[in-house]
Amino acid sequence: MRLVLTADTHVPKRARDLPGPLWAAIEAADVVVHAGDWVDEALLDAMTARSRRLVGVYGNNDGPALRARLPEVARVDLDGLRVAVVHETGPRTGREKRCAALYPDVDLLVFGHSHIPWDTEAPGGLRLLNPGSPTDRRSQPHATYLSATISAGRLTEVTLHRVTRD
Repeated sequence: MRLVLTADTHVPKRARDLPGPLWAAIEAADVVVHAGDWVDEALLDAMTARSRRLVGVYGNNDGPALRARLPEVARVDLDGLRVAVVHETGPRTGREKRCAALYPDVDLLVFGHSHIPWDTEAPGGLRLLNPGSPTDRRSQPHATYLSATISAGRLTEVTLHRVTRD
């Protein structure tokens, strides 16, 4: 199962649209995960139309219309891998321990908010992934998103992709 993970897209405030390479990855993926800060319902509609399956949550920059359509936390089973998606996880200090306590029943936690790519493992084996942002790199050298593969209930081939503007 092929995944694309993204967050903090901030369309149309930070970009008019997602970069072409990310759209191509979305269309090729089996599952697309968006960890919040969409900003506009039009992007949610477009991603829904162009994805085979979309799992998303709202972020702190998402207004009432998006909050009415998306949960704060999403939980899904993807080919035996227990996944939770949330926008904010709090400060980076203590993140692994805090998230392991908050999400003891999942294998993978996808989060956003910081615009900083993150890939760590908490005590007990919880994997934490933040794809960064494909449209607003802030202090990072590149805008980014992640792809990954799930095989037999295990997360494999996690790749951080640098995004160039079209």
